[in-house]
Amino acid sequence: MITRSRLFLLTLLALAGMLTFFKIPLAGSQGVTIAAAQVAGALPLDDVASAVWEEATAVSIPLSAQIVARPMFPDANVKAVDVRALYNDEQIAFLVTWEDETMDDTAVRVQDFADAVAIQFPLVEGQPFFCMGQQGGNVNIWHWKADWQAGLATRQDVDDVYPDMYVDGYTFADTEAGATAPVSSYEDINYVPAMAADNLFASASYASPVEDLIAGSFGSLTSQPAEMQNVLGHGEFTDGKWRVIFARDLQSPAAEDAQFENNQVYQLAFAAWDGANEERNGQKSTSQWISLQLGEPSAASGATGAAAADGTDGSGGQSSANTLEGLPYIFVPMLLVFGAIVAVAAGIWVFSRLPDPKK
Repeated sequence: MITRSRLFLLTLLALAGMLTFFKIPLAGSQGVTIAAAQVAGALPLDDVASAVWEEATAVSIPLSAQIVARPMFPDANVKAVDVRALYNDEQIAFLVTWEDETMDDTAVRVQDFADAVAIQFPLVEGQPFFCMGQQGGNVNIWHWKADWQAGLATRQDVDDVYPDMYVDGYTFADTEAGATAPVSSYEDINYVPAMAADNLFASASYASPVEDLIAGSFGSLTSQPAEMQNVLGHGEFTDGKWRVIFARDLQSPAAEDAQFENNQVYQLAFAAWDGANEERNGQKSTSQWISLQLGEPSAASGATGAAAADGTDGSGGQSSANTLEGLPYIFVPMLLVFGAIVAVAAGIWVFSRLPDPKK
């Protein structure tokens, strides 16, 4: 017969194995706050090594693989990002740093994916679901992309990757340039429907390496119009690390942009992609909601999110987000794991009650 001590030991081993297999941590970070430092002068918008950044304390934000929605990717590489925040009377800026073994700044070929990092702000009071928000709880996302950063210097296209490519001819483009003709030279923009539709991915040039987006649940990610793309950015890769700056005015005229004021506390979350690991879209590392503190908030302020400029919930309504909407994505997997653990424990107990055949 299996003794109770052995049964207990086997149950613990089974529990540990399941926690390891499903990558469930025994503890999580709570109460993490990024304290933005207020400076009197201009912010270092394109200098990742500026001494001004030292005025803000770096906070390490743990990330974990996105395993909530398909396509799940449990082997995401980025485990943490270090964040500093600065602001003055007009702008706010973030410096996000993380380790990466390779610099992946091209995504021209279908098999290539670029490194990237994003900051997410709720547009409602409270905390909507941390993965892309939820219905009635939109989020504003600032998405820096390494290939867009490289594209500021030289726009990458297919002929950059395949210099010996051959094209019979484009009668609607610069006939002398042939395949190397820039998209901007096309005589009829309707031959380039993505550009005609103002798709930022088809732009002849990038104004910023950061895309300003809105989301309100999985599959709802939408880029803001070109005239509303007001987030600045700059990234550099040195010594096996990416250092990326995000910057924007504290106040934005766009209705679905996060807004910031002094002496308030806001919420934000982070996501990162390792292109060499074929991470893209929902295959990424994400954080939970983190607090962002500007100045010295009063006890009465108690702000819990970056609300939309018009005071609505960022999706046309007046109510706060129903934070219960995202709970099934969290608790259903937990219940399944718990059920599996109970089943294993019950099986071990039943096995322990079987008679010993040697007796």
